Amino acid sequence: MGPPFLLARSAHDRLCGMNSPDSIQPGTPTLYQSVLRGLACKCPRCGEGKLFSGFLTLRPRCEACGLDYTFIDTGDGPAVFIIMLAGAIVVGCALIVEVKYQPPFWLHAVLWLPLILVTTLLPLRSMKALLIALQFHHKAAPGRLIEREPK
Repeated sequence: MGPPFLLARSAHDRLCGMNSPDSIQPGTPTLYQSVLRGLACKCPRCGEGKLFSGFLTLRPRCEACGLDYTFIDTGDGPAVFIIMLAGAIVVGCALIVEVKYQPPFWLHAVLWLPLILVTTLLPLRSMKALLIALQFHHKAAPGRLIEREPK
């Protein structure tokens, strides 16, 4: 029998199916481990198997632990974060160069198109994997209504 803090669960946690700090099971990754697994594009549960089969195409399941990846739904979250960050970087740089040097428009295209590609495509895969790992860590799922008996 394990320590009491691994066995105790509150009524709220039992109803909602959530883990509280009192009910963390051994083998559940910490937040730090989940972030590292996400940035490395590895399986959020075991940290061994690859998450992607292509650039952004998810595998059906982990080849190491067998975790089914059908629960994953990142939506447009990673793209939105990347667009906001890349937009701020590129627009800020373009504005500084325009005010300071006033180059022709073709030079702006030559300068900023590669920067746009680098600042959007390079971090997109890691950001998607990070959001997947955080979704797994926090057990995020669509909301569900609880059936209750009439009074």
